[in-house]
Amino acid sequence: MSTQQINRVSLADEVYLRLKQDLADFYWVPGDRFTENDVSERLQVSRTPVRQALLRLQQEGQVEVLFRNGWRVLPFDFERFDQLYDLRVLIETEAVQRLCEGKTRGDPQRCTDILEELGRRWLVPKIRRNIDPHEVCVWDEQFHLSLVKATGNAEMLRAHQDITDRIRVIRRLDFTQRPRIDATFDEHGKILEAIQKQRSDQSRMLLKMHIESSQLEVRKITLHQLHQARKS
Repeated sequence: MSTQQINRVSLADEVYLRLKQDLADFYWVPGDRFTENDVSERLQVSRTPVRQALLRLQQEGQVEVLFRNGWRVLPFDFERFDQLYDLRVLIETEAVQRLCEGKTRGDPQRCTDILEELGRRWLVPKIRRNIDPHEVCVWDEQFHLSLVKATGNAEMLRAHQDITDRIRVIRRLDFTQRPRIDATFDEHGKILEAIQKQRSDQSRMLLKMHIESSQLEVRKITLHQLHQARKS
């Protein structure tokens, strides 16, 4: 592969990641239309890497090409998201069970350090809670990824990261409302306390309820709220 080809691939990857972030940040919302030229001019790149990036997003079911009329952001496919959430529940409940039962891989101290770091962030008085929706969304992802990471199972973590990437756009909707931020702190705190007390069944139940509650709240989001999220 030539240097020019490598640079083209790298640029296409950069454009792909930028467009993924645009979708997650609600720069575009379902139904929005745009052209390759729009993207090319905004990102100051040629149309080739833009087209490559959009084809990847098309394969992921996030956008579609319109005959002679550019591209369109697709409506949320809740059936697909439900299937991904099912996988997420399986992985995360297995992770907390292993944490409670001490069935982790690698250095036990590393697992302890991860859980202690989570405690410093989530087990805090209400007055010290972070209420910035963008930061809390990032923290929420890190919380769930950290639970899986603490098991020391690299393949579980890799699968969980893939799911996290694919549901990020819809998951962020959960943090457009202040009550959901408060609920996230409450629920994360209870999960951590149950893990600390090595209560496996309780940890699994709390985690499952937490994920399913978030999933249900996201389904209530209206198109109007999506546009409001774009403005925030």
